[in-house]
Amino acid sequence: KPYRCGECGRGYSQFAHLSTHQRVHTGERPFVCADCRKGFTTSSALTKHRRVHTGERPYGCPDCGKRFTQSSNVITHWR
Repeated sequence: KPYRCGECGRGYSQFAHLSTHQRVHTGERPFVCADCRKGFTTSSALTKHRRVHTGERPYGCPDCGKRFTQSSNVITHWR
C-alpha cells in the first residue's frame, strides 16, 4: 500500500483514505452536527448521527419489521 501514515505506519491504497485516517491523530472533526455541535471525522458518521435527532430508522428486519438506524444493527438483531 503506497500511502503510509507517518504517525502509526498504517498503510492505505488511496491518499484520500490516509487523509481521513490522519484525523484520528490530529483530532480534526470537520463535519459538525447543526443540532448539537458534535464533530465527526467523516460525513458518513455525521449522517448516521443525525438519525439521533431525526428519528429516522431506514433499515428494517424482514422477519419482524423492527426498524434500525444502521444496517449493522439489523444483522445483530437477526443473530
